[in-house]
Amino acid sequence: MGCGRVGATLAQSLENYGHSVAVVDQNPESFRRLNPEFSGKKVTGIGFDRDTLIQAGIDECYAFAAVSDGDNSNILAARVAREKFGVDHVVARIYDTQRAEIYQRLGISTVATVRWTSDQVLRRMLPLGATDEYRDPSGNVRLCQIDVHPKWFGVSIAAIDAATGARTAFVARYGTGQLVDSTTVLQEGDVLHMLIHAADVSAVERILTHEPDVEQEK
Repeated sequence: MGCGRVGATLAQSLENYGHSVAVVDQNPESFRRLNPEFSGKKVTGIGFDRDTLIQAGIDECYAFAAVSDGDNSNILAARVAREKFGVDHVVARIYDTQRAEIYQRLGISTVATVRWTSDQVLRRMLPLGATDEYRDPSGNVRLCQIDVHPKWFGVSIAAIDAATGARTAFVARYGTGQLVDSTTVLQEGDVLHMLIHAADVSAVERILTHEPDVEQEK
């Protein structure tokens, strides 16, 4: 739902991956943003209207994205898709970060656009400690990108996990994500991505942004 720049790009990307796509927008002029080769459905209507969604094929859909410019419309559409039509994979773009967190806890994945953009800009300007990349629907487990003190380079992933009580999901090395095992050693330039209990994020951040002690380096 929503054929702005985000919606049009998302629709085209999904089709390029081989998926069947339907795009809903109440302004038919918005469909001009789609590539001329786009072969999916273009449905004019309100994205949270049941008849409009049925026309778009929601009864058969695997996933639904609400990416219009309005928080209220996106929330309503996401809830209708999830609660009325039983779509399991639903995501909504939300500008209000507080509301985004509420709906995340209700099981609707959200992308808080302003916060995400500002986090990405800051991440490229300053070391931030821990930055959220994903939260599970309950909010209990977070996937975070973690800045580390340079002294942690050369320390094994096993030792880092033992020191923090968290679990390394992967490292980005030379711009490419790599899965890790107990023999992996953190190298200079690596970007660390960890799975952390929400209550432990601050503690993990404190540990990794300071020099490791002698025991932690083993």
